[in-house]
Amino acid sequence: MTDREVKTLFVDPGEAGEDGVRLDRWFRRRWPHLTQVQIQRMARSGQIRVDGSRAKADTRLQAGSQVRVPPLPDTPEPGERFVLSDRDAKFARSLVIYEDEEVLVLNKPAGLAVQGGTKTSQHVDRLLSAWGEGLERPRLVHRLDRDTSGVLVLGKTPAAAARLSGAFARHKAQKTYWALVVGTPHPTEGIIDVPLAKKGINDREMVVPVDAKDPKAEAAETEFVTISRAGPRVSWMALRPHTGRTHQLRAHMKAMGHPILGDPKYGDEKSNALSAGLQLQLHARRLVIPHPSQGLLAIEAPLSREMKEGFARFGFDEHEADPEPFARKASPVAKSSPRSSSPKSGPKSSPKSTSPRSTSPKSGPKSSSPRSSSPRSSGAGSSISKSSKKR
Repeated sequence: MTDREVKTLFVDPGEAGEDGVRLDRWFRRRWPHLTQVQIQRMARSGQIRVDGSRAKADTRLQAGSQVRVPPLPDTPEPGERFVLSDRDAKFARSLVIYEDEEVLVLNKPAGLAVQGGTKTSQHVDRLLSAWGEGLERPRLVHRLDRDTSGVLVLGKTPAAAARLSGAFARHKAQKTYWALVVGTPHPTEGIIDVPLAKKGINDREMVVPVDAKDPKAEAAETEFVTISRAGPRVSWMALRPHTGRTHQLRAHMKAMGHPILGDPKYGDEKSNALSAGLQLQLHARRLVIPHPSQGLLAIEAPLSREMKEGFARFGFDEHEADPEPFARKASPVAKSSPRSSSPKSGPKSSPKSTSPRSTSPKSGPKSSSPRSSSPRSSGAGSSISKSSKKR
């Protein structure tokens, strides 16, 4: 059977990282030559179907799902391959903050999309040609919003990409974001558990809080801790998403009544006034994830230029932050009603005390003291802790 024939394949429940993987990533693992635009086009036109129905490129596949694979574009001949300019290749490699034989970690700049689209020609996926094509090309295993800077991890082999994707799907990856938000959240730390859904608002699509019974509702949970304050105007927050919804952190902070500064989509009048001249103040600061073969990988991304501008304006010092701000105490839960899509609508119920949460991966290798990482690591800290568990 060739790529020019229609195929029906099943999502293998026994293969690591398959259950819960995005449809576009599932295709890219099998046919690395496909571009994001090609996959999106086949999905939009109905050529790709999941369990007999149309599906979007970001649809999450379930173990046992049936995927219709249409005739695919041919793999380009060697002479026809896209050639990245030396300038772009140099730029791509300048983003590296950690690299070994299986894992590549970039410090993604704000304003650079992760994947391409109809009107997006410059993106991380394109820049990965700096490492080669085919099996040599690193594979995306998660995403960041275009305007969010920070840690972006990729797998350098199909097996490594599958294991890393599986870690994200099984919530074994600890992500810590830094954000500057308007006002002073109360309580100062806790968990916001508010379902979200994509809705059309004023001729554009936004993610808003909805009732859990809404047919479009997706469970969304974010842990938050206040690191520092600039008086009553602005707070520096650490945010940890326990789920991975589109614009989750931005929508949750807006629902609490404390939108992130520099956010043209989810900001309000007060945040817009404080944000003059600033871009989105959201940075993927730290990621702790099981390495595909050797324990835990902990990576920190240096602050972007955009975040440094925000820190300088409000007098924050990045060295004041605890690298693990969520490891301190039990956190209350803040639940919000659907009306909290208004910036001023915060949690409606009194926070309820919960049992302490561990910030280490829910299941994963026990680690000894981290040792220094490979010589390719640079910038902020990165380390691998050896596992005492056999793999």
